Amino acid sequence: MATVTRAALQWDYAPAPEARDAASLRSSYDLFIGGEWVAPARRVATINPATEEPLAEVGSASASEVAAAVAAARAAAPGWAALAPLERGKYVFRIARPLLDQSRDLAVVESLDGGKPIRESRDVDVPLAAAHFFSYAGWADKLSYALGGRSFAPRGVVGQIIPWNFPLLMAAWKLAPALACGNTAVLKPAETTPLTALLLASICEEAELPPGVVNVVTGDGAAGAALVRAEVDKVAFTGSTAVGKEIACALAGTDVALTLELGGKSANIVFEDAAIDQAVEGIVDGIFFNQGHVCCAGSRLLVQESVAEEVVRKLWARMERLRVGDPLDKNTDVGAINSAAQLERITSLVAAGSREGAERRSISCALPDAGYWFPPTLFLDVAPAHRIAVEEIFGPVVSVMTFRTPREAIERANNSAYGLAAGVWTNNGAQAFSVARELRAGVVWQNTYNRFDPTAAFGGYKESGFGREGGPAGLLPYVRLTV
Repeated sequence: MATVTRAALQWDYAPAPEARDAASLRSSYDLFIGGEWVAPARRVATINPATEEPLAEVGSASASEVAAAVAAARAAAPGWAALAPLERGKYVFRIARPLLDQSRDLAVVESLDGGKPIRESRDVDVPLAAAHFFSYAGWADKLSYALGGRSFAPRGVVGQIIPWNFPLLMAAWKLAPALACGNTAVLKPAETTPLTALLLASICEEAELPPGVVNVVTGDGAAGAALVRAEVDKVAFTGSTAVGKEIACALAGTDVALTLELGGKSANIVFEDAAIDQAVEGIVDGIFFNQGHVCCAGSRLLVQESVAEEVVRKLWARMERLRVGDPLDKNTDVGAINSAAQLERITSLVAAGSREGAERRSISCALPDAGYWFPPTLFLDVAPAHRIAVEEIFGPVVSVMTFRTPREAIERANNSAYGLAAGVWTNNGAQAFSVARELRAGVVWQNTYNRFDPTAAFGGYKESGFGREGGPAGLLPYVRLTV
């Protein structure tokens, strides 16, 4: 009987683009201050990092315009704090609902402005942002339970500065608990990704939030510095460790409360008894999600020696199937790097890794002629002292190192200036808990990675910052305990 050899199956995907016109963008946006749209003295263009084409003009707030937003928040603070908690919760709920109703518009804008794949914006960013508002809407009249029955008062006016990697989600992380606790807010989105924060301001306007309760001022680092030094009662910042240190120095010795969620160099630890195929998918999700523009990205892969060869082989095979390209294509796995400056940093650190003797592997793929792109990359033969093992790259680059024993894995994982997150892959439950207990990281995932929930706390240790966001713990930074 003759044996017939069947050709290997090949999957070719036709483009499946989301409609560009699903985003209802205006050509120009003002600042949102005191419930009104206020024309700024200066405007700048925000661009699409996948094409380098302008999307819209936005305000670049001056120190005086930031001060006006803080004054509007200050004027609104007594009335908002005096509102019955149940009523405040209703307002927060009224912000959550339109996030779902307008989810397609918001997801497209997030991908256009930030470069991330539309399936991530659609399936992660927007639903999670809405979930945070829904969750904290429910906490508004139950704060005494979250605070152990202690008496409390709102902080007052909070200045909130958010990064460019998750613009809408980070706005939700900060605004939802602040409003639920009775604070008013001035939100400063990142310079390169201001658009969804402005759409969120429109949603607050549609929800008939009292004027001045939420203010949105767009601008660069100077606007952020002005907000930090303004007459606010609390600052919440998510961004780079370097800027976080500057903010901490500026507020040292003052009565202004501060929470910082900064950088990371998180360890993703794979033990020999792990489900390898599952672990490989988790590794890919841990480092290539959002082009590696994730503060808790699993950028240090620690693999037990006995399975290192198998893990690397399967990881590389999986990486070669990643699709890099148009963020609006639903088939895209890895989109555009957020900015030219970030691409330059990634390129520089990758070059340093090669110079220091690590073996670089980057997938072979056709990159668009315009825009900012970098292929998914892994490094082998990485030493703990290499820059790629120490510094946060904030891009689609993973450094692979090996270990022999759980003790060595723990020591290598904790050998970092950061302490934001970690992953543990093992089928031994006792080992998972034992290792997690000794990891100096704010979040430890077991047999998964990059899983977020509005009811769970998130934050770091060491140079990854302090304070927690999410869940009941995320309420504490926004109140003053009076007893």
